[in-house]
Amino acid sequence: MDPYAALADPVRRTLLRAVAGRPQRVVDLADGLPISRPAVSRHLRLLAEAGLVTVEVRGRERHYALHREGLAPVTAYVDSLAVRPAPLTEHALDALDTEVRRTARDRRRTTPIEETA
Repeated sequence: MDPYAALADPVRRTLLRAVAGRPQRVVDLADGLPISRPAVSRHLRLLAEAGLVTVEVRGRERHYALHREGLAPVTAYVDSLAVRPAPLTEHALDALDTEVRRTARDRRRTTPIEETA
């Protein structure tokens, strides 16, 4: 399963949020959800297949933790959608400086209409 498909399910997104802070056991994760422990285990297995969580076996318990590197394709995709302004070049800054100076000079030369009357 790819990360996009894994993130499509709201239960799996909830599980990811839960394990983002610290590793957790299946029993702890299942307590806050309206689904069975086996269903939580299946969702966690899919998240692991997608590379979004890691599993550490401690005795008879499995502890699941967020694998942030697994989110890299999703993060890269979202970042590619962001509109980025074109960088300011030295030529553009020089042109801006010239325009500011010209405008200031023109304002000093122009006499307001109220003062000429």
